[in-house]
Amino acid sequence: MNLLRDVRPRHSRRSVLSFLGRAFALSTPSAAAIAAVPLPAVRVVYHLDDVSNAIATVRMLQNHVKADSSVQIVVVALGGGVDFLLAGGKDSRGNPYEPMVDDLSAAGVAFRACGNTLTFRDIPASAVHPEATIIESGAAEISRLQFREGYAYYKP
Repeated sequence: MNLLRDVRPRHSRRSVLSFLGRAFALSTPSAAAIAAVPLPAVRVVYHLDDVSNAIATVRMLQNHVKADSSVQIVVVALGGGVDFLLAGGKDSRGNPYEPMVDDLSAAGVAFRACGNTLTFRDIPASAVHPEATIIESGAAEISRLQFREGYAYYKP
């Protein structure tokens, strides 16, 4: 009896690859199934720490909301950026920030002001725009939103 005579492969390479291709196709979801899965909302935290960037930030926020009305945006103002959220605050041309904050807030943008900055600069909470939430720490809030809640980070 010759044992070496029956050691041939029983399946051709082509049939094995064909089998693997069919198995993969059956285990992969279809395009329709993928499209049916709802995508999570896009969430972005904007970091504002310099009031001189406020107008550019406002334009970016307006464009962002216009491009994606379902986006969830939080603006965290700390340091000099807090001036954007203060009553009576104006840009370099004398335009008040309050109507800009009002419009963005009406579009769903949330604003948060750093309590540490307010304390350090001796600014009373009553001076902060009513649509803004005062938080303990702007830096901690940005980190929390990024790493615990999955927000993308953007610093204009």
